[in-house]
Amino acid sequence: MMADAPHIAVVGGGLAGLASAVALGSSGYQVSVYEARPFLGGRATSYQLNGGSEDGGETTIDNCQHVLLRCCHNLIDFYGRLGSTESVQFHRDFYWIEPGGRVSTMRRGLLPAPLHFTESFARLHFLSMADKLSVGRGMLAVNYDYRHRRDLDQITMMDWLREKRQTPQAIERFWRQVLVSAISEDLERMAARHGLQVFFLGFLARTTAYEMGVPSVPLAELYSPTTWAKYPNVTIHQRSPVQSLQFEGNKVSGVVVDGKHVNADAFVLAVPFEKLSSLIPGFNIDLTPFSHSPITGVHLWFDRPVTDLPHATLLDRTMQWMFNKNGGKHIQLVVSASRTLLGMPRNEVIALAVKELAEFFPAAKDAKLERAHVVKEVRATFSATPGLEALRPTNKTSIPNLFLAGDWTKSGWPSTMEGAVRSGYLAAEAVTATLGSRQSFLLPDAA
Repeated sequence: MMADAPHIAVVGGGLAGLASAVALGSSGYQVSVYEARPFLGGRATSYQLNGGSEDGGETTIDNCQHVLLRCCHNLIDFYGRLGSTESVQFHRDFYWIEPGGRVSTMRRGLLPAPLHFTESFARLHFLSMADKLSVGRGMLAVNYDYRHRRDLDQITMMDWLREKRQTPQAIERFWRQVLVSAISEDLERMAARHGLQVFFLGFLARTTAYEMGVPSVPLAELYSPTTWAKYPNVTIHQRSPVQSLQFEGNKVSGVVVDGKHVNADAFVLAVPFEKLSSLIPGFNIDLTPFSHSPITGVHLWFDRPVTDLPHATLLDRTMQWMFNKNGGKHIQLVVSASRTLLGMPRNEVIALAVKELAEFFPAAKDAKLERAHVVKEVRATFSATPGLEALRPTNKTSIPNLFLAGDWTKSGWPSTMEGAVRSGYLAAEAVTATLGSRQSFLLPDAA
């Protein structure tokens, strides 16, 4: 630990704030994290439901299933710094299921990148030969356009797909199925830049980049207080909402927490964009172009297993992904960019989920639904629309000792866990540079 180490106050215990804290803490800074809620992780967290377990006690669920790919280098590094890497299980097989139950499996083969999916892609049942040729042409275009075109933030992903003359079924069953879940936005709304980024980094750059990591423990356990024991210079304050910032001259002098003034040398605001103005009224960042995209998660508990697949993407229906949480008896379904479900009553969402699940897994028709829970994250992500990239703020602000972190800042990625961690690392780098000891934490993308 540095002698007379500077004190950094981090406002917000989501992934961005925690990434800043672990980066600065690993470099010897004194760090205090202030989180308003009684748990860490922000939108990537878990909580307890009463009466959910078999003995009538509590059961812990994730607010929504969060996954990562091996190309998420900074998120994996973040888990490693906390000692949580072994709690993430990576899968090499992607399962695509059509209504009726037919399964197609996509996995890497023997060819080098970017041709490593050639063998399994040729055997996918849910695309016709014309669709596969269409996707093949599209992938070749991704490999070139992502690195060379400069207008991708000005057009939508759907504009790009039509430009590349993708077939309707290739768009709906392949491109939409992957990208809406990855970016949590519709093809007609998302900037093409982010769509091509997902496919270039996740599917083309390296043979292992696509492997999907699913936490094997509740999300909050990945960054629970016990994981911070190796960082005695980092103090986590839960149930500690920050009411305001205080200033002396052109610098921040402290934050007000539960009515008390807390001093620090530098401050990282790791809060969602909609909360920024309440902390700093009149701050000179135009947030009017920013909007949200929702995600809905549906938890279903049955009296018997309905599938032995660990996960699957569900084609041609409202429910987009299935995750097997407990031997096939607890199923979580996920719908990204779920605007059509926001106004739907809870019982109708559950009825729709059960109906569609039975179309993919016949065993669900005979199983008894014992319990269900719906989670609607109205502000799950920011909407990665064309033109927004240029408006995302950097981590440095006009106030010398105030820094920003959050997936909505200029992280280089869309609104993902990787984007949040990247922003936290970038904010930590900016802090160290300002305090006179520049350090690097951000890991580069694969290509």
